[in-house]
Amino acid sequence: MNTPVTPKKHLGQHFLKDENIARKISETLSFTGYKNVLEIGPGTGVLTKYLVDKPLKITAMDVDRDSIAYLKAEFLNSNLAIVEQDFLKCDLATFFNNEPIAIIGNFPYNISTQIVFKALECRALVPEFSGMFQKEVAQRICQPHGSKAYGILSVLTQAFYTAEYLFTVPPSVFNPPPKVDSGVLRLTRKQNFKLDCDEAMLFRVVKTAFNQRRKTLRNSLKSFELSDKLKEDSIFGLRPEQLSVSQFVELTQKLEKDGISDNR
Repeated sequence: MNTPVTPKKHLGQHFLKDENIARKISETLSFTGYKNVLEIGPGTGVLTKYLVDKPLKITAMDVDRDSIAYLKAEFLNSNLAIVEQDFLKCDLATFFNNEPIAIIGNFPYNISTQIVFKALECRALVPEFSGMFQKEVAQRICQPHGSKAYGILSVLTQAFYTAEYLFTVPPSVFNPPPKVDSGVLRLTRKQNFKLDCDEAMLFRVVKTAFNQRRKTLRNSLKSFELSDKLKEDSIFGLRPEQLSVSQFVELTQKLEKDGISDNR
């Protein structure tokens, strides 16, 4: 296939065409502590070309058959595995034989938050994660507590990873140009990423709290059937954006001690 792939709107494709930015994104990973790198949504391989020279196993995964065919023609490199598969449906543990993987990509806006949640589910396998998002989403992931943009994605990501907003990318470097700026971030898994609480319960607490973010926790967590004694705790007088990650862990511990469990 000798002609460039046409971006498909229904797949949320905006192909990066700036070589310098592609190189900068490729340099956001450390390439240490793992043997596998997974690029999601490689498109025409602008980022891929800066990954294939690394002494690691590189996998490019896409659902677009045109992109897959183009990459197979362009990258006759034994270091690159080209896979037609939906990342959101992929069993990463089985696919990578339970080996650690770093994730990178210029992520389609329409599934970018789902990609992060999938990476969080597979956090035991993913020591590093970096890539390009809609700027607003990238900033939200990295927001500290106390800000209006701080939310579910911020808390759950920062519970397990150090999140860094690296740089902003203008629409002009894409084909077609998106209507908003993009932002590149890096997530580095914390050395001690196992939390001192029921992690499934933490996910439920955070999501329930932020579903009614303007209310105090005493009201937003009513579905947990809090005891009168527990509701007297001062933490329940706060709104969810006021709690740091460690305070959400503390909150989850308080619920557990009160006999409340993750009974979804």
